Amino acid sequence: MVLLVSLFLYLLLSRTSSCREIQEVDQLSHPVLQLPLYHVRGGSHSLQALDSDPPFLEAIALDEKRVKFLNSRLDGNNSTTVHPVTTSILKGPESWIDEKSVNVPLNPGIPIGISNYYTKIGLGTPTTYHNVIMDTGSSFSWVQCEPCLVYCHPQAGSRFNPFASRTYQKLSCGTSQCSSLKVATLNSPMCTASNTCIYSATYGDQSFSIGYLSKDSLSFGSESLPGFFFGCGQDNNGLFGKSAGLIGLGKDGLSMLSQLSTKYGRVFSYCLPTSTFLGNSGSKGFLSVGTASNSGSKFTPMLDEYRDSSLYYVKLSAIYLSSKPLAVGSSAYSSPTIIDSGTTISRLSAPVYSALKKEFVDIVSTKFKIAPSFSILDACFHGTFDQISTVIPSVELIFQGGANLKLSPHNIILEVEKGTTCLAFASSSGMVIIGNTQQQTFRITYDVASSKIGFAAGGCR
Repeated sequence: MVLLVSLFLYLLLSRTSSCREIQEVDQLSHPVLQLPLYHVRGGSHSLQALDSDPPFLEAIALDEKRVKFLNSRLDGNNSTTVHPVTTSILKGPESWIDEKSVNVPLNPGIPIGISNYYTKIGLGTPTTYHNVIMDTGSSFSWVQCEPCLVYCHPQAGSRFNPFASRTYQKLSCGTSQCSSLKVATLNSPMCTASNTCIYSATYGDQSFSIGYLSKDSLSFGSESLPGFFFGCGQDNNGLFGKSAGLIGLGKDGLSMLSQLSTKYGRVFSYCLPTSTFLGNSGSKGFLSVGTASNSGSKFTPMLDEYRDSSLYYVKLSAIYLSSKPLAVGSSAYSSPTIIDSGTTISRLSAPVYSALKKEFVDIVSTKFKIAPSFSILDACFHGTFDQISTVIPSVELIFQGGANLKLSPHNIILEVEKGTTCLAFASSSGMVIIGNTQQQTFRITYDVASSKIGFAAGGCR
């Protein structure tokens, strides 16, 4: 009898182990696509012209506009703007139906932000390569295209030339992808007299891209995806640096993640490199699509938000300062919380931020004099980053399920101008946002298929 029980337990454990191995193999059955990721101010890889970089004060103001619009997506108060679209964008056989200048009502759309990260993609046959901004808050991808009938912002490298690609196609207004633009861009599609679908991607800082909904081959080195849907921009203006356009990694069906999911699965990860705003040397980052090793990652559930399902929501449970939780009640962490690659300064609920600021200032002010506020940053000190970093307390963000971000000095403070350094958090009356300053150098994994987000230290090399 004992022998039979032992044999049963052995078979049960063997089967459990085998099932686990099968699950692990299944998770890794998709190939993994890995691309280099750079900050727009990344030294030799910079996409910003040094003589046209906005001062950091302006960058914070633009960051605030992005945050205000992200909040408006939850409260339903999206104000409608009007962008004048003239027939010059689509002359001849592609003219507007009414043959007149028209005012197209546009919602503000997904804001782009100023502190962005970019990678390189290939388009067309033969392939040409273009630097594009990565944004987890967007679900639509576009690049600037020839002949650029209205306006294209200055970019590094040549614009995409659809006439030189033998696999390029414009999409008609009757396609399902054209109908999907309303969800992907928050703007209704338009239609030309010859039935070509027109997209309008507008952003919270008044940046925009308007052009043809198109499809062509998308390439990453030797990897290729035929029939990738994207926008071929003919009127593009705004705060895109010198990038060629944008790739959206939101959850909507037109996002790059969704379009790559058949081959790579609905998983992506990245490590955001540090910037070089005040001469600091930037780190090297990556964008990875597909399930790679999650060694060292701790996961938190990806939450649903019925008011805006395209963003990535999590539950922030606590913040520890000097290894002790902030003295606030659990209700202080009840605001909706998103992970966003395009917001620079993280926003915390007012009670949480007040507690963090008070304890932080109490510690640092014993060594350094308090400096005046710098825009929304109101915990500032006279001293350089290197000086202040020697005395700051540890800060750790704790998420539901025990996942955490144990922040380094570059995740906690910013030298906003020479000799002035501030706490890199701000107060919010709306949603909580974990911005890119706090994400830098961590590997952030978005496992959409399993509805979870993971964090691992030391992701960048």
